[in-house]
Amino acid sequence: MAARLHADGWQLSEGADGADVVVVNTCGFVEKAKQDSIETLLAAAEGGARVVAAGCMAERYGRELAQSLPEAAAVLSFDDYPDIADRLRGVLAGETHAAHVPRDRRALLPLTPVDRRDHAVALPGHGDRPTVDAATPAHLRPILRHRLDGGPVASLKLASGCDRRCAFCAIPSFRGAFVSRTPDELLAEAHWLAGTGVRELVLVSENSTSYGKDLGDPRALEKLLPQLAAIEGIVRVRASYLQPAETRPGLVEAIATTPGVAAYFDLSFQHSAEPVLRRMRRFGSTDRFLELLAGVRELAPEAGARSNFIVGFPGETRADVAELTRFLTHARLDAIGVFDYSDEDGTEAAGLDGKLSAATVRRRYGRLLGLAEELCAQRAEERVGGTVEVLVDTVGGEVEGRAAHQAPEVDGSTTLVAGDGGVDLAALRPGDLVRATVTGSYGVDLVAVPAEMVSAAVRP
Repeated sequence: MAARLHADGWQLSEGADGADVVVVNTCGFVEKAKQDSIETLLAAAEGGARVVAAGCMAERYGRELAQSLPEAAAVLSFDDYPDIADRLRGVLAGETHAAHVPRDRRALLPLTPVDRRDHAVALPGHGDRPTVDAATPAHLRPILRHRLDGGPVASLKLASGCDRRCAFCAIPSFRGAFVSRTPDELLAEAHWLAGTGVRELVLVSENSTSYGKDLGDPRALEKLLPQLAAIEGIVRVRASYLQPAETRPGLVEAIATTPGVAAYFDLSFQHSAEPVLRRMRRFGSTDRFLELLAGVRELAPEAGARSNFIVGFPGETRADVAELTRFLTHARLDAIGVFDYSDEDGTEAAGLDGKLSAATVRRRYGRLLGLAEELCAQRAEERVGGTVEVLVDTVGGEVEGRAAHQAPEVDGSTTLVAGDGGVDLAALRPGDLVRATVTGSYGVDLVAVPAEMVSAAVRP
């Protein structure tokens, strides 16, 4: 959307101050995220600008959201993205935009993944697919992307949609079926990002372990990782959102051992008790998940690992909670997200029996959240005395960055402090990659003394 608007002459900024139109990219995953999106929309409307709702919540609820939120001048569908400039011009002109009636976007594409490539369906985050000579180098291919900031980290979208049918999740219905972007598209965008000063690429999708299945190559991600890491200027590639049931040994090895790829495993466990996982329509168990993590650490002993868990799913027993506690206690995860279960419209779980009382869910949530915080703090303490490579994000009052096990925004950070190391703290700039010795921890955050410059960012 930003690239299309920029190409059409719009002036873009991250903030709403002074804006004529504010586009809010909403989230529609869980109740808390939807509420945050609504509050953001209302706050933007108070500033006097015309407010437009886009993103997942807008796609998921369409006309219903427009009727319940008159503060929004328009509620857009993914199908509006190719014509976003015209939509905003209409909003500024006072025209009424008829909000869409939501539909199951899975039905828009063929059931067979390899048959989806040639269908003209709006895929959020994919942009256009211009016709390009196969001989054109990746760094010379056209890119539909515009950055709103100049930081050293940027996301790179692998794919959109999801073919899984987890009982608690409505995402596939409004994001659609799984569709990968081709390797040449990704390499071209990665080259462009590197040219804007990006040093770390964060690979994102609803399910990164499915990447390539619709391209006829289930090992596509394993092949892509070293190609991305080899791009000049890129010092770290990070894969996010891996499904444990699809995390193959070859992919584990590629992430754990490829130079320039963060040994970081963002695994979507959700629970570890088998009865709960089966009701969720997922696979695995405490022992299988611990075996997966053991295999990771055999290849990369200091690898980072994080996951999210749902507490209070229908039918969850005390024994199931005890089993989840056993897993968390032995898993040594660096970051743990805990969510209290809530019914989501249109999901199988909303109709399941065995619903727990709100008080029980809150109690279990509080207990598991406290345990998660304690365990993650212990894991951070284990890293004290060790060595980490820190990508500097910000300088100023403090020099702050992230080690390989710390993803942006969600996993804590590392503060660099002066010491006996061989790096001048005052000379560091965003994008520098330094090797540092960990001297302390606070919760999930680390404190470290930089000892060596691994790769300096290009100075202006």
